[in-house]
Amino acid sequence: MIIKILLIGAAIAFGLLIIRERPNGSQQALLRMAGLGIAGLGVIAVLWPDTTVWAAELVGVKRGTDLVLYIFVMTFLFTTLASFQRMHRLESKLTDLAREVALRDQHETS
Repeated sequence: MIIKILLIGAAIAFGLLIIRERPNGSQQALLRMAGLGIAGLGVIAVLWPDTTVWAAELVGVKRGTDLVLYIFVMTFLFTTLASFQRMHRLESKLTDLAREVALRDQHETS
């Protein structure tokens, strides 16, 4: 029973963090709805664990825990790739900015 309380509390905290987050532009509502949906699914999975078994069987997986693991692995891979791409874009922007500053400083000293 204690683990259920902890997991539900974590899902609610995740939902609150999603609501507090300030994403950019037109994706704000979509990101919030997706985050709150994930938090809601987490609460449902904790309160009624058989729903994960039902969902797993629906998509052709034998156990609900396997389905949850597969989803987490794919989410981790997606998040890692997205973070890598974002970091690469930021590094490129930083390089361009450093070049512009260096050129500007060179012209000012000339």
